[in-house]
Amino acid sequence: MTINYKNVNNLKISSDLLSFVNNELLKDTNIILEKFWSGFDKAVHELTPKNKELLKIRANLQKKINEWHIENKANKIKIEDYKNFLKEIDYLKDEGDDFKIETNNVDDEITNIPGPQLVVPIMNARYTLNAANARWVSLYDSLYGTNIIDSEEGGSERYDPQRGQEVIKYVREFFDKYIPIEGASWKGISSLRVSNKELLISKDGYEYGLKDKNKFIGHRGDANKPSAVIIKNNSLHFEIIINPKAFSAAHDIAGISDVIIEAAITTICDNEDSVAAVDAKDKIVCYRNWLGLMRGDLKIQFEKNGKNLDRKLNPDRSYISKDGNGLKLHGRSLLLTRNVGHLMTNPSIILKDGSEIPEGIMDAFFTTAAALHDLEKKKNSRKGSIYIVKPKMHGPEETAFTNLIFSKVEELFGLKKYTCKIGIMDEERRTSVNLKECIRSLKNRVFFINTGFLDRTGDEMHTSMEAGPMIKKGDMKSSKWILAYENNNVDIGLKCGFSGKAQIGKGMWAMPDKMKEMMEDKINHLKAGANCAWVPSPTAASLHALHYHQINIFDEQKRILERKRAELNDLLNIPVASEPNWSVHEINTEISNSAQTLLGYVVRWIDQGVGCSKVPDINNIGLMEDRATLRISSQHIANWIHHGITTEIQVMEIMKEMAKVVDKQNKNDARYINMSDDYDRSRAFKTACDLIFKGKDQPSGYTEPLLHLNRLKKKINQN
Repeated sequence: MTINYKNVNNLKISSDLLSFVNNELLKDTNIILEKFWSGFDKAVHELTPKNKELLKIRANLQKKINEWHIENKANKIKIEDYKNFLKEIDYLKDEGDDFKIETNNVDDEITNIPGPQLVVPIMNARYTLNAANARWVSLYDSLYGTNIIDSEEGGSERYDPQRGQEVIKYVREFFDKYIPIEGASWKGISSLRVSNKELLISKDGYEYGLKDKNKFIGHRGDANKPSAVIIKNNSLHFEIIINPKAFSAAHDIAGISDVIIEAAITTICDNEDSVAAVDAKDKIVCYRNWLGLMRGDLKIQFEKNGKNLDRKLNPDRSYISKDGNGLKLHGRSLLLTRNVGHLMTNPSIILKDGSEIPEGIMDAFFTTAAALHDLEKKKNSRKGSIYIVKPKMHGPEETAFTNLIFSKVEELFGLKKYTCKIGIMDEERRTSVNLKECIRSLKNRVFFINTGFLDRTGDEMHTSMEAGPMIKKGDMKSSKWILAYENNNVDIGLKCGFSGKAQIGKGMWAMPDKMKEMMEDKINHLKAGANCAWVPSPTAASLHALHYHQINIFDEQKRILERKRAELNDLLNIPVASEPNWSVHEINTEISNSAQTLLGYVVRWIDQGVGCSKVPDINNIGLMEDRATLRISSQHIANWIHHGITTEIQVMEIMKEMAKVVDKQNKNDARYINMSDDYDRSRAFKTACDLIFKGKDQPSGYTEPLLHLNRLKKKINQN
């Protein structure tokens, strides 16, 4: 696979990428190409040395931490000594005075509308369109198709009327609790109509109104026989669809055929952990899909059940307000883009010293360039902002560098300062312990912080690799540091004025087939103070949205603001097993679980270029996997090898056995290449092994360098 480069100023640019930027990305903008490439060249060569210096600082800090743990291995860690050491090496910063963020021109979906947040791989146009359109989802369909409703027909294509009635019952009971009718129940109602700015509901020959009349905001169709009724609760909407002729309304005397719920309020279009983008060809796919979203013209054709279907972005939803005015509700999720972090480079562009361009810098300029198209139309951001989620930053110097990158971006494109808003992924240990100062460095840009258990745990283990053997992965969620981490993120965000101004988020529900369990568990994210939390699908978004009708997040945040702040000492509590006495069976079971999911993910990444997929675990439960799950598994096994809990020989035996399991799980995939047919020739198997056996020496424990290297080699061999 040879890349054809063209010289532009001091840059060598992939001819495909150059053509895309000139003929698509910057088309119909006011940007002059010569001026853009000249400014881009200058900015990249100013920023890259700073990028490299920050990575050197990471490596030097890790070296010093490793040495400290080795020197103190015989002693129990004294937290004050440990903190003093971290301050001496400048890992831990002194915390400054209190302040409030000053981010302006932020859309209501970020500031005032709590709700689910989807994350979607931007490389997949169909998934991306589904996510963008998941602002509105059928609640009836979501309930009917998941394990929330118990019946034998749950997985059948045949419609089960009894199951349909259970769906209707579920929704009516929910309405009775959170959108109650004064003096009556939603069960057994016979009709709905609008009169004198009020929703009237008929039952048993009488008419009733809502207990809180303000929750009715409008309708569609004739007031006496509306085709839809619009309800608002906790800033979120329901559309009650009335169509007596519809199949789904056959057993409903009110003629209600569906309830559409406002679901994915925001969506992160991901260029990072959920994609396998390693070269110019891949990056163009990512940028082109994002460009289509920002222009509003992304569409695809595909075949489903023998039919050719088109998919494009949904329009806004029109309705008549209770005052008789024509109004609209935003028809799509507010779209954010996640750039890559500071670590990786990409062969798409070669700098004057012969090195590859830092991929995060390239992302910053090109994803912003795509968003220029929306700044004119304001179909995505009504406030004229561009939302970039920035992952894997280590401490305040790196968040400040992100601020510098986007200052250069705005300068080149002639944008008003702070047009580019930044979301901080609190997923690296040095960011967690310095979160307030990280936010301070972006106080005019920050619109989002969140916690990510998997990446954060991976970095926790890598940072403290020499401290001792880590506890089991399953025990991490109840460890002292993780509880402090989750609380600290919310505490700091609220103290910095995020409530009503920015998002405080929580992590992904990874089991898309386990919606009943999600509904029982994920409400805890709201109780923890999060006004958004990640979900893996439009269905999950529609169901998780119900939680935001149950809890008023802003009231919850006021309560949390009064609690005692999480302790730094707890946050620095290293999750080592003080006296590990696990049996051989326990050790092998733990390694087998990690090895199986690791292999199941890596084989698709390397062989098929799939960056995010539902991977069956060892018990055949489908888990949404991306690079974060890979990082925690590889670091955990590497740590246990390093500290003699297991050996490379034992792990290799388990890896080979788990490769057979993964091969069997993928037997129906025509594109799948078995690993166990020839372990030595399977690049995917060898990559998975390298992630473990070379894991201790990977920068910050990241998986990207080995994945990218081997995916590129795989692509070369395929062509």
